[in-house]
Amino acid sequence: MRTFPSFIGGQWLEGPTLHQVTSPYDGSPVGAVHVADASHIEAALAAARKAREPMAALPAHRRRAILDQVAAQLRLRRAEFAKLLSREAGKPIDLAMAEVMRAEDVFTFASDETGRHDEEALDLGVASAGEGRYGVIRRFPVGVVAAITPFNFPLNLVAHKIAPAIAAGCPIIVKPSPHAPLSAFALAELCCDAGLPSGGVNVVLCSTQDADPLVTDPRVHLLTFTGSVDVGWQLRSRAGKKRVVLELGGNAAVLVHADADVKFAAARIASGAFAYAGQSCISVQRVYVHRSQADALRDALIRQVRDRVPTGSPDQAGVVCGPVIDTAAADRLEAWTQEAVAAGARIIVGGGRTGNIIEPTVLEGVPHHVRIAAQEAFGPIVCVEAYHHLDDALHWVNDSPFGLQAGVFTDSLAVLWRAYETLEVGAVIHNDVPTFRVDHMPYGGVKDSGVGREGPRDAIRDYTEPRLLALRPFPPT
Repeated sequence: MRTFPSFIGGQWLEGPTLHQVTSPYDGSPVGAVHVADASHIEAALAAARKAREPMAALPAHRRRAILDQVAAQLRLRRAEFAKLLSREAGKPIDLAMAEVMRAEDVFTFASDETGRHDEEALDLGVASAGEGRYGVIRRFPVGVVAAITPFNFPLNLVAHKIAPAIAAGCPIIVKPSPHAPLSAFALAELCCDAGLPSGGVNVVLCSTQDADPLVTDPRVHLLTFTGSVDVGWQLRSRAGKKRVVLELGGNAAVLVHADADVKFAAARIASGAFAYAGQSCISVQRVYVHRSQADALRDALIRQVRDRVPTGSPDQAGVVCGPVIDTAAADRLEAWTQEAVAAGARIIVGGGRTGNIIEPTVLEGVPHHVRIAAQEAFGPIVCVEAYHHLDDALHWVNDSPFGLQAGVFTDSLAVLWRAYETLEVGAVIHNDVPTFRVDHMPYGGVKDSGVGREGPRDAIRDYTEPRLLALRPFPPT
């Protein structure tokens, strides 16, 4: 076990109280973090503000070297980081290892993007008033970034905030989730060791009240938040003039058309719905299957759940579905399932609970208005419904306040293109589940699912501002 103080201005600062981090699986202690108070937040803001010029002055080759070193250290310490985030977040160890590898990729992708799109030339002479003038457009760091991150990807989602900030030349203050904060502090340690200027990366765990300046203080120029819908939009309403990027919740849907490979689709749906107990914004929650395929898909999903989705302790190799993050989450999922059954839904597999482990569960006949279908479940429960007409299925997918990603299983280009043009989501994933994500792609949603896109290239653009130089090399005589 490790105890992390706040990381502010390149120093580890202890606080008046300790926050104990425990395993979601069995409640055993994992580590502790010193809780930052209002004075620590002020120190972090001051340190980040002081680091603004040194971070902006870092040449591209230095920023790339820092990012590459962090990626290399993650690679060398892969097993250590995987064990840490598995224990604090209850993530099955195989999936935890995959998360560390993804974080390595994020730093590598950010390194590759550093300086790549910083400059653009523009011929101003295409307008008569611009004759003899040339435009040079460079992107400059926007300033101090404040980042608030959730528990479900405690390393990779922090990497998605820190790596682009370093690439762009912005100092950053990260507030991780109290459920799983340890990986964020361990990552900050790697950034410090890589030679980042003091105050370039700061990590604090604090109360919501003490974190308020990260949202409202004018010294913060950009707020990036990943988390719940209600909190995200409330933060945006209070952020004032600063830029805000929100990656919020989802209610991800899959469409399995008449020509789809049902066995393949069922295997991918089971993985996308039940891996890490469905605790992902793009976890499969709704499945709409063509009537001609409904029985086959139902049978295939039952086999997948019984044979291919082992539950249990997250530290055991092969476990796919471990615990949800805490007892409150388990209680909520249990209540939502019971509510759906009372409204007429049928459990075709699963439905049980052991401690904080919710059995992988497939429901059918779920009314659209009940919470397990209409809201974000964030658990290993999926609702299946048959359709006769494609337009009905597309309408059902869109009949949601969320719009993050959707999956479409079909071999028909016409069906795929119809879905692509119709679905109100940030991405349509062909012949796979909406849970698919590689870390350099633009990632984000519409409607209640947020605003802006993540992925190093898109984030770097959010973290920078374009500035034009209208150059007149030869003044008129």
